[in-house]
Amino acid sequence: MTTPILRIRLGAEEDVVAARRKARAIAAGFGFSSLDQTRIASAVSEIARNAFEYAHGGEVTFTFDAAAKPQALLIDVRDKGPGIRNLESVLEGTYRSPTGMGCGIAGSRRLMDRCEIQSSAEQGTVVSMARFLPNDRPEMALTGIDAIMRSLVQQNPTSARMHSETNDETARRSMDELHEQNRELLSTLTELRDRQDELSRLTQELEATNRGVVALYAELDERADELRRADAMKSRFLSNMSHELRTPLSSIRALSNLLLNRLDGDLSGEQERQVLLIRKSAEDLSEIVNDLLDLAKIEAGRTDVTPVWFKAAGLFAALRAMLTPLLTDPAVKLIFEDTHGLPSIFADEAKLTQILRNFVSNALKFTERGEIRVGAHLEPDGQHVTFAVVDTGIGIAEEHQQVIFEEFGQVQNHLQQRVKGTGLGLPLCRKLAALLGGHAGVDSKPGVGSTFYLTLPLEAKAAAGPDVRWADGSSIAHGGAS
Repeated sequence: MTTPILRIRLGAEEDVVAARRKARAIAAGFGFSSLDQTRIASAVSEIARNAFEYAHGGEVTFTFDAAAKPQALLIDVRDKGPGIRNLESVLEGTYRSPTGMGCGIAGSRRLMDRCEIQSSAEQGTVVSMARFLPNDRPEMALTGIDAIMRSLVQQNPTSARMHSETNDETARRSMDELHEQNRELLSTLTELRDRQDELSRLTQELEATNRGVVALYAELDERADELRRADAMKSRFLSNMSHELRTPLSSIRALSNLLLNRLDGDLSGEQERQVLLIRKSAEDLSEIVNDLLDLAKIEAGRTDVTPVWFKAAGLFAALRAMLTPLLTDPAVKLIFEDTHGLPSIFADEAKLTQILRNFVSNALKFTERGEIRVGAHLEPDGQHVTFAVVDTGIGIAEEHQQVIFEEFGQVQNHLQQRVKGTGLGLPLCRKLAALLGGHAGVDSKPGVGSTFYLTLPLEAKAAAGPDVRWADGSSIAHGGAS
């Protein structure tokens, strides 16, 4: 719904001046800012002047659209002139006439929120402009429009006075309007200069921020290089140390076996106990060294994956034979579930065995009574298999369940003093799982028990981890086959 506000006929130069004044007054009545009032008045003045100069007359109509969202002040300037022949060039801002036509139209379009032009030689030209009311003001009601219209009537001189003005009075009115335009121009230029100063300040702040960001990135890159060098040195140290320790540890184990086999004479009971402790310590240390070496090889990308086809039943049989001797407490049972119906698996069986052996070994350490159950099942997608080691041990609090997968991460409990460890086994399991294209994790509740699980693809190469080296010479880098 649109409400008419004012109509001004353009029959003389002073009518153009009047249109500008009324446009400013109406804009002020609708609550537009001083700058927006200047924009609206300037746009109306330019379009009205074009109509008067090129069509020798026309009319300016002000209406209000209360139903629009947001509400809008609508201004139409109509004439019956010959139309605008170069309308496209004018709208693009590229046309310039000797009198300046085109500059005013292009500038007016930028001053208003909407500006549409219809022009033809037969019908003349209609310029429809709109300026949306400020969002921070309440919607204008009809009573507010009535107040604006009454104010315009009070400001409008009578027709008799308009016609009785002398040339000097008309010139004086035009001069007053020119002074008003100059004041508006100076105000606009001052505001523009202030905004340019603010923009310059913001630009300087942005440049300073950019310099800081660049310096920060340079420092981060330097730190990253240092971390990479330190990590490489750590990997080399672990690898070299592991190799250096393996030989003497193998010698200690071999010599202890010779003594226990009585190849160098009989042993007393105390001597046998001490030699058994020596061998056990050497075996534990060998296990730590092997874990360190495996971690170093994985981090260096030098771990080969050798997938083969195998059945879970055969894997469980080998694990049972390997782990049953470790079960020394009759209060704990080690159960391997039936895997009948599980399809064949194509993966690195040795590394899978290493992961499950570590899971079961941990369960044996932290289960005082109950059972440890080893099982496997096919995932619903039919493409993955999950191995699980479920125990009835002491359990792990939720806030500690990620710590145990970090290198050297351990959770203190009443069994920790009796069961020594380094915190390398589970981190190695997680890295081996990723190497095989799967993932390892834990579900646990203190006082109830833990479930350590490993999910793998049925066929290893279908979902291998990044930078995997296959024993057949092929490789997969970042998920793509080569």
